[in-house]
Amino acid sequence: MDDVKIGEILEPGSDDRQRSHEERVRARFWKTVRKAAKAVPFLDEVIAGYFCALDPATPTKVRGILLASLAYFVLPLDFIPDFVLGLGFSDDVAVLMTALTAIRTHITPAHRAAAKKALEDFDRDPSPAG
Repeated sequence: MDDVKIGEILEPGSDDRQRSHEERVRARFWKTVRKAAKAVPFLDEVIAGYFCALDPATPTKVRGILLASLAYFVLPLDFIPDFVLGLGFSDDVAVLMTALTAIRTHITPAHRAAAKKALEDFDRDPSPAG
Protein backbone atom coordinates (compact mmCIF):
# COMPACT_ATOMS: atom_id res chain seq x y z
CA MET A 1 0.00 0.00 0.00
CA ASP A 2 1.56 3.27 -1.02
CA ASP A 3 1.81 6.51 0.97
CA VAL A 4 -0.64 8.32 -1.33
CA LYS A 5 -3.36 5.79 -0.58
CA ILE A 6 -2.65 5.92 3.17
CA GLY A 7 -2.69 9.72 3.05
CA GLU A 8 -6.10 9.65 1.38
CA ILE A 9 -7.46 7.24 4.00
CA LEU A 10 -6.20 9.39 6.87
CA GLU A 11 -7.81 12.62 5.71
CA PRO A 12 -9.88 13.82 8.71
CA GLY A 13 -12.70 14.98 6.43
CA SER A 14 -15.80 16.99 7.17
CA ASP A 15 -17.78 16.90 10.40
CA ASP A 16 -20.34 14.63 8.72
CA ARG A 17 -17.61 12.26 7.57
CA GLN A 18 -16.09 12.19 11.05
CA ARG A 19 -19.51 11.43 12.58
CA SER A 20 -19.97 8.62 10.08
CA HIS A 21 -16.53 7.21 10.91
CA GLU A 22 -17.25 7.43 14.64
CA GLU A 23 -20.55 5.56 14.30
CA ARG A 24 -18.88 2.84 12.23
CA VAL A 25 -15.98 2.53 14.66
CA ARG A 26 -18.21 2.39 17.76
CA ALA A 27 -20.38 -0.30 16.15
CA ARG A 28 -17.59 -2.60 14.89
CA PHE A 29 -14.40 -1.91 16.83
CA TRP A 30 -14.46 -4.67 19.46
CA LYS A 31 -15.63 -7.32 16.99
CA THR A 32 -12.72 -6.42 14.71
CA VAL A 33 -10.29 -6.42 17.65
CA ARG A 34 -11.29 -10.03 18.39
CA LYS A 35 -10.56 -11.01 14.78
CA ALA A 36 -7.30 -9.05 14.58
CA ALA A 37 -5.90 -9.88 18.03
CA LYS A 38 -3.14 -12.14 16.71
CA ALA A 39 -2.47 -10.14 13.53
CA VAL A 40 -1.83 -6.69 15.03
CA PRO A 41 1.31 -6.70 17.21
CA PHE A 42 0.60 -3.27 18.71
CA LEU A 43 -3.05 -3.85 19.59
CA ASP A 44 -2.60 -2.03 22.91
CA GLU A 45 -1.73 1.16 20.99
CA VAL A 46 -4.68 0.66 18.63
CA ILE A 47 -7.02 0.41 21.61
CA ALA A 48 -5.40 3.46 23.25
CA GLY A 49 -5.95 5.24 19.93
CA TYR A 50 -9.60 4.19 20.04
CA PHE A 51 -10.03 5.78 23.47
CA CYS A 52 -8.15 8.88 22.29
CA ALA A 53 -10.44 9.16 19.24
CA LEU A 54 -13.55 9.05 21.40
CA ASP A 55 -12.19 11.55 23.93
CA PRO A 56 -13.86 14.95 23.39
CA ALA A 57 -10.69 16.64 24.75
CA THR A 58 -8.67 15.29 21.80
CA PRO A 59 -8.13 17.94 19.10
CA THR A 60 -10.56 17.64 16.19
CA LYS A 61 -7.89 16.98 13.55
CA VAL A 62 -6.32 14.22 15.68
CA ARG A 63 -9.75 12.66 16.29
CA GLY A 64 -10.40 12.81 12.53
CA ILE A 65 -7.14 11.04 11.68
CA LEU A 66 -7.76 8.36 14.30
CA LEU A 67 -11.40 7.86 13.33
CA ALA A 68 -10.46 7.57 9.65
CA SER A 69 -7.80 4.93 10.37
CA LEU A 70 -10.06 3.04 12.80
CA ALA A 71 -12.94 3.16 10.30
CA TYR A 72 -10.63 1.57 7.73
CA PHE A 73 -9.62 -1.04 10.33
CA VAL A 74 -13.22 -2.05 11.02
CA LEU A 75 -14.25 -2.30 7.35
CA PRO A 76 -14.45 -6.00 6.46
CA LEU A 77 -13.61 -5.37 2.81
CA ASP A 78 -10.78 -2.97 2.17
CA PHE A 79 -7.61 -2.87 0.07
CA ILE A 80 -6.77 -6.42 1.21
CA PRO A 81 -9.93 -8.05 2.62
CA ASP A 82 -9.52 -9.04 6.29
CA PHE A 83 -10.52 -12.64 5.66
CA VAL A 84 -7.47 -13.30 3.42
CA LEU A 85 -5.43 -15.59 5.64
CA GLY A 86 -2.03 -14.19 6.56
CA LEU A 87 -2.46 -10.91 4.67
CA GLY A 88 -5.89 -9.68 5.64
CA PHE A 89 -4.85 -7.18 8.27
CA SER A 90 -1.52 -6.13 6.71
CA ASP A 91 -3.01 -3.06 5.02
CA ASP A 92 -4.88 -2.19 8.22
CA VAL A 93 -1.61 -2.44 10.17
CA ALA A 94 0.07 -0.01 7.73
CA VAL A 95 -2.76 2.51 8.04
CA LEU A 96 -2.97 2.20 11.83
CA MET A 97 0.80 2.47 12.31
CA THR A 98 0.93 5.59 10.14
CA ALA A 99 -1.94 7.23 12.03
CA LEU A 100 -0.63 6.30 15.48
CA THR A 101 2.84 7.56 14.62
CA ALA A 102 1.39 10.88 13.46
CA ILE A 103 -0.68 11.48 16.60
CA ARG A 104 1.27 9.55 19.27
CA THR A 105 1.79 12.61 21.48
CA HIS A 106 -1.99 13.00 21.87
CA ILE A 107 -2.49 9.56 23.41
CA THR A 108 -2.52 10.25 27.12
CA PRO A 109 -1.70 8.02 30.09
CA ALA A 110 -5.47 7.83 30.71
CA HIS A 111 -6.05 6.47 27.19
CA ARG A 112 -3.29 3.89 27.71
CA ALA A 113 -4.70 2.91 31.12
CA ALA A 114 -8.15 2.42 29.59
CA ALA A 115 -6.57 0.29 26.84
CA LYS A 116 -4.68 -1.81 29.39
CA LYS A 117 -7.86 -2.44 31.37
CA ALA A 118 -9.80 -3.27 28.19
CA LEU A 119 -7.11 -5.77 27.17
CA GLU A 120 -7.11 -7.36 30.64
CA ASP A 121 -10.90 -7.68 30.48
CA PHE A 122 -10.63 -8.99 26.91
CA ASP A 123 -8.12 -11.65 27.98
CA ARG A 124 -10.51 -12.81 30.73
CA ASP A 125 -13.65 -12.73 28.55
CA PRO A 126 -13.25 -12.13 24.80
CA SER A 127 -16.86 -10.97 24.41
CA PRO A 128 -17.37 -7.37 23.22
CA ALA A 129 -15.63 -4.92 25.56
CA GLY A 130 -17.80 -1.91 24.97
